[in-house]
Amino acid sequence: MAANNSVVGVESPKYVINYRLVVVQVLVSFFLFINFLLIRTFFVKDFYTTTRYILFATTLLSDSIFLIISDILLIFTFIKITMQVWLCVIIYIFLSLFTFVTPVTLTAMTLERYVAICMPLRHGELCSTRRAVHCVLIIYGLSSIPWVVFLSILFASMSHNFYYQDRVCIPEMFFFYQWQGHVRSAISQFYFLIMFIAIVFCYLTIMKVAKAASAEDKKSTWKGLRTVILHAFQLSLCLFQLWCPFIENAVLQISSILFINVRYFNYITFILAPRCISPLVYGIRDEMFFQALKYYALCGLYKKPSSNVS
Repeated sequence: MAANNSVVGVESPKYVINYRLVVVQVLVSFFLFINFLLIRTFFVKDFYTTTRYILFATTLLSDSIFLIISDILLIFTFIKITMQVWLCVIIYIFLSLFTFVTPVTLTAMTLERYVAICMPLRHGELCSTRRAVHCVLIIYGLSSIPWVVFLSILFASMSHNFYYQDRVCIPEMFFFYQWQGHVRSAISQFYFLIMFIAIVFCYLTIMKVAKAASAEDKKSTWKGLRTVILHAFQLSLCLFQLWCPFIENAVLQISSILFINVRYFNYITFILAPRCISPLVYGIRDEMFFQALKYYALCGLYKKPSSNVS
């Protein structure tokens, strides 16, 4: 499974646990507050009629749910609360789903910009609100494949009694054989490759269109290209998360203390931060969304008229 949702998977000093737990709670609270503002802005200003905003809201909702569930699980792991394995399996199904929803959605957002710039006459047809809803369903379908594989592996490997044992809920408890790790690695690398190819293709094609565009269209085209670059940056952070379990497993063979430090760093850098900082940057870049965000963040005190940008 790709989700890497607990900072501590082995014993660690008590003062380290307390300090790190407090830091994580502060960051999660801050990130959830920002995501709440962005989601509220999306729903109150009729942004749900535009494809790119629908996809943007999909990442916000996915990231918020992921942060809430993973933080609760993190607290349980820190204070050593056990649960039956079947309940832990359900939790990790959701975490696996939302781990992949964000990068797949970012890829869809990049393709939307590609259609807007390279096929402007068909943008209204291909990126209608109805098609956006279908796209979200496809995103969740593609993101469900890893947890379906995870369940298949689990059912094929574990006895019935295993699901009724009480254990601390951490990812490592599900992997008893080396081939299970190989399957997880293959799935993550496949998703990484497909999304990387999509991003590079869109970038190169839009760059080609930008160079050939007339002076009148060049400004908006280059804005679209910068948006693709931003999506590539967001996607790279999310994709690094898929590689974190492999790095951590290698580090665990060297030192358990180093494993704790690396996992904590990965959790903060590649799980918490990208799930709020990058969406906030995207919201600020879009002038119409940013003006609406300022209006509601300042409780209606800011009333400057807005205009949309790519």
